[in-house]
This record gives sequence, structure tokens and C-alpha cells, in this order.
Amino acid sequence: MKHTIVYKGFLLLLAVGAVSCNKDLLDSPPYGQSTSADFWRNADDAVSASNALYSFLGDEYTFAHTEQTWDICSDDQWRAGDHPEDQAIEDFTVEPSNPQLNDSWARKYEIVSRANAVLINVPEINMDNALKNRILGEAHFIRGLIYWQFYKIYGEVPLILEANVRENNYNVPKASMAEMEAQIESDFLAAADLLLTTNDNANLGRATKGAAWGYLAKFYMYKENFPKVIEFGNKVITGPYALAPSFGDNFTPATKNNPEVLFSIQCTEGWTENVASIYYGPRPWGGWGFQEPIDDLADEFEPGDERMGYTMAKVGDMIDAGASNGGLQPVPAGLTNTGYFFRKYVSWRPDGGLDNNMNIVMLRASDIYLLVAEAKIRSGQNGDNEINAVRRRNNIPDVSNATMQDLIHERRVELAGENERHLDLMRWDRANIIDLRAHYAINRGQWKPARTFTRPKNYKFPIPQRQIDLSNGVLIQNPDYQ
Repeated sequence: MKHTIVYKGFLLLLAVGAVSCNKDLLDSPPYGQSTSADFWRNADDAVSASNALYSFLGDEYTFAHTEQTWDICSDDQWRAGDHPEDQAIEDFTVEPSNPQLNDSWARKYEIVSRANAVLINVPEINMDNALKNRILGEAHFIRGLIYWQFYKIYGEVPLILEANVRENNYNVPKASMAEMEAQIESDFLAAADLLLTTNDNANLGRATKGAAWGYLAKFYMYKENFPKVIEFGNKVITGPYALAPSFGDNFTPATKNNPEVLFSIQCTEGWTENVASIYYGPRPWGGWGFQEPIDDLADEFEPGDERMGYTMAKVGDMIDAGASNGGLQPVPAGLTNTGYFFRKYVSWRPDGGLDNNMNIVMLRASDIYLLVAEAKIRSGQNGDNEINAVRRRNNIPDVSNATMQDLIHERRVELAGENERHLDLMRWDRANIIDLRAHYAINRGQWKPARTFTRPKNYKFPIPQRQIDLSNGVLIQNPDYQ
């Protein structure tokens, strides 16, 4: 089941790099140089170009669905839905020809090309320096975000930067891991320097310093640079990014842009369509019923933890799915396969139909609190303050002298359904904190039987075969998939 998403509010000009959704990187024309004498003239053009940086993020084939697919590998959920290619991802039998691998590849490079265009052309525009800096910071942030996603999923990919655009040189080999890491770090540091601390109401959804600091903390955790995790994490914790009074405020249309949400994809009824809601919503209530939670996740929540009801709905929970779906009612048996659905990204209008005012949350301050706690615990310090700050708003008692097992539990229940669990488990396995092969060999029932995780092969996904074919052999497959 595929869906077309329409963004009416963004000006996608040829000079910025708009292309057909079916284009691949090597099929696409070069971008970055002005293709029209009528563009890259003034501040309005620069703002239009910055708007276009965000327009593909909520596309079905990027963060609204495809990038969420990687977490079906985890122990939190069953793939559900009607995409047979997802089973191979879930079972660790994925091959380079799997179409899901290729779905977001070209779109992510299209976003990179738009960022490169901004970084090449905006410095030459005579405009207000504060606005110019913000726009350049957004371009660095978005490019860093895309390469961060590539890095986590595929490891090494081609780095297409300003020099490649100027030289019209796009068919380049994969960068090394060190080169990938240097570029991600450089882009996020530049973004943190240039972006605003917060945005006014007219610019909600644009990247901020807090978002850049948060992703830097995540990046440094992958590098196990614990002092840097704490340094940049504390910038978030001590900044104007307070935890919301209620966990559910992060997943409610009326409070979706509260300070805790460091970065999210903005969705507004009449302007954008929230495809994530469609994928997560139960089929009988207007969704497509993908990625259903399982009992193993439900059992992880402590008694009285208010996050449970905000994170996942179960049989018997009272839900108002709108008048056309019967209004306020208990979730009936048989609504979903596993008996649950992720509640975080689903809301309904009073008259029925999914509420497109739900945002797609990408990064929250609570994630950063827990990363700082982890960095402290793993470096012999005490992480109780950060863990308990996250726990206290959820009607559960404090922990004392928190261990890594406490931290692992807390990240699981706090971030369930937010595309973190499988990636967390893989980095903890690399650090010998858990045995992921043994963990995934556990039979968790009908929806999550035992699976075989193979090291180091399954630390990365294969490069899409289509991209290797287009490169005429320049792009080399990841080891163990050749």
C-alpha cells in the first residue's frame, strides 16, 4: 500500500532541486548552481529555498514511513501491514534487491542536493545577516540529519557536498566511516553555531540550536565519547527545552510544539497529510495498521506508568476515534492483530477521519536526558537526576544508583515507537552490554518468534542494488551482502 503526500505550502523551484519522486541520485540533474536568472536574488528566494529543505522529510518514503521500518527488527513490534518486503527486514534475511531499501535513498539525496544548493548560493545574496545565518544553519542541520540517517542504517555512503556540485561529480565511491563521522559532526556543529535558540510562532518547526545539540549528543553516544554526550546534552537540559508537564503533550495536536520537542515534522490539516498516522492507525478506523506493538513491550511498563496509555492502545481502552468510527468507545477485540496499536502518532477529528494536525516527532529532550544519564553511568558517574526527571512526570517512583539495566528499561518505555529501540540494542551489543544474538533468539510469541541476528553483517543494511547498478560499479556493496 503506497500513498502520495502533497505539500501545498512549500515553494519547490527548479533552482532548489525539485525532481520527480521516481528519480534516483544518478538520474537527477546537477543542482546547486542557479538554473534561472530569476532565482537566488534576494532574501525571499533564500527563505523559499530553506522551506524546500523540509518538504521531503514527511514524505511516505522518508521519515513518515520508510525510515520507521528499521525498528520492526526490534522486540517492540510486529511489522503488520501488507508489504511482504518488510518480513525480510524483520527476520534479518534482507537482500540488496529489497525495494524498501531503495525507497528513501533517492529522496534523502534530493534533500542533500537542496541543502548543498543553499550552502552554495545563499552566501552570495545581499540580505540580513541574522536571517542568512539561520538559513545556512538549517541547510547544515538538514544535511547532517540525512547523513546521520545514512550512517546509522547503511554505514558508509557517498558524500555529495558543495565541491561535487561545482565539479558536476556525483558518481563517487562510498566515504569511509571516519569521513562520514567527520561530515556529520561538522554539519551539526555548524548548525548549532548558526541556528536560533528558539523560533517564533511564524517559524515553528524549523531547526534550532537545541535540535543540533541533541543530535550531537546522539552522535557522540555512538562514538562512545561520553564527555561530549554530557557537554551537548547538558546544553539541551539547561536550555529552554523543558520536559512537557505531561508525556502525552508531545503527541497531542494542541500541544505538539511544546519546548520538549526539539525537532518534528510539521503537519497541518489542509496543508500536509500525516502519512505516519495513516500507517499506525488501525485499518477499521481509517489507517493501514502497520507496525503493531506486542505483549513483550506492554509488559515492560511498570504498574501506574502513565506512558503506557499515551504510547499504545489496547483492547478495552477508551478511545474517541471520531463520529464516523463510533465516537468514544472501548477498543474492541480484533481491531488489530496483536491487540495493540501505537497511540503516539494517531488522533482523530471529532467528525471522524485521522487528524492531520498530528506532527511526526523526530527528537525529544527526554531522549537527551537519558543519553546524558547513560553517558554518566557508563563513565562511572551517577545518572539518577536525569533518569528521575523523566520518570517523575509519569507517576512512577525514583530509582537510586541507576544501572545500565535501569537505563535500558527507561529508554525502551520512554521512546517506544520512535525508531530508537533496534538502534539502541545494536550499539549496546557492540559495547558488550547485551548479547543481541541471544536477545533476538528468544521466542516472544506468535508475533515475534526467535530470529537469527548475525554479527557483524546485521549491524548494517545492504546498499540498494539499484544504486550499485546505476553507479556502474563505483558504489560497492556492504560486506557480507556481496
